[in-house]
Amino acid sequence: MRVLARFLAAATNVAHFPAPGLPEIAFLGRSNVGKSSVINSLVGTKLARTSSTPGRTRSINFFEVRWPGKPRPELIFADLPGYGYAKISREISKEWPTFIEPYLKERPTLALCVALVDANVPPQQSDRQLLDFLSATGRDFLLVATKSDRLSNQQLTNALRTLAQEYPAARLLPYSAKAGAGRDELWKQIRQAAVQMAAAAASPAPPH
Repeated sequence: MRVLARFLAAATNVAHFPAPGLPEIAFLGRSNVGKSSVINSLVGTKLARTSSTPGRTRSINFFEVRWPGKPRPELIFADLPGYGYAKISREISKEWPTFIEPYLKERPTLALCVALVDANVPPQQSDRQLLDFLSATGRDFLLVATKSDRLSNQQLTNALRTLAQEYPAARLLPYSAKAGAGRDELWKQIRQAAVQMAAAAASPAPPH
């Protein structure tokens, strides 16, 4: 599926967030997990900047996404700063309470959190903390195992089994930005979450 996407805003505090309106899909993960590559593979263009230096993204970057032939954007991608990289993790962790936590906890239009983990790396404590945080705040999330093309079939099976044991409550999807594996399924999950949020927003509030 080809989509049209453009940069909307970069936010380093709550005041910079775009006015809530369209359903939003947040992408989260450790530094160097391949977050920008996943976003770029979904939209089919170099939308999010990829960098060999972990921790380069320091703001929440918002992108509008619309389907070809449609006059208005349908949803928004939010690319969140990476975490877990030793050199900058202290600075990033200081910033979390100021604008990242409020976004994840309070953003009314956040439809789905796409939590990325590297399929080649054993489960990490920082990923566990993120998923516990999302569970505690009641956010719907999907666990996406990136860079799956680097593993043989058996290695990938073993890695996915380990992740499923570590995070039994999570929906798990293997993904390769390079090979395109998992792209259609991830789009399906994203669109489903966006449709559900749009439907909930359109339904009248129950009477008090």
